[in-house]
Amino acid sequence: MNPPNAQRTTRPEGQVTVLTGPPGAGKSTVAALLADCLTPSVHLHSDDFWHYIRQGRIAPYLPEAHRQNTVVLQVLASAAFGYAGGGYQVVCDGIVGPWFIDLFRTAAGEQGVPLSYVVLRPDRATTLERATGRTGDALTDPAPIRSLHNQFSGLGAYEDHVLDSSDLTAEETADLVLQGIARGAYLLAPIAT
Repeated sequence: MNPPNAQRTTRPEGQVTVLTGPPGAGKSTVAALLADCLTPSVHLHSDDFWHYIRQGRIAPYLPEAHRQNTVVLQVLASAAFGYAGGGYQVVCDGIVGPWFIDLFRTAAGEQGVPLSYVVLRPDRATTLERATGRTGDALTDPAPIRSLHNQFSGLGAYEDHVLDSSDLTAEETADLVLQGIARGAYLLAPIAT
């Protein structure tokens, strides 16, 4: 029983949004805009988590990188739900296809934190134009970009989580994502542990 004047602390409401899609979909730009609109917020750029591997890193789009990718995404999910458990609105951007989303659904079940899943999927021509025109250490090779675009096509049960960003600015895309999150359009059921 609390004394009458004792202050009660309640857990702030955090949430995790996984923003995914093929290279060139605008994930990082849109994720930064989303994080700027949410308070308090955290933007986790998944590419950073691969760059933390100093020796033995395998290009994540190669088949032999599956074990590495599983480890990296488990670490990303742990970080995301750690922040969300502290009340932060977390936006994770990166290539998190349906083949890896259960790592996040399991963490959502363990932490009791809402999880939204948004797939930005511009058409193939737009994806290739955007991705091959990037600079720095971004993936610009058309072959794996095409392959990843194909992997994000025909997502079955996850098609309702797709937003075609072909003709949208980053700001328009972020606005639509925020509206969808607010109405619960992108929520995924957690996996009970």
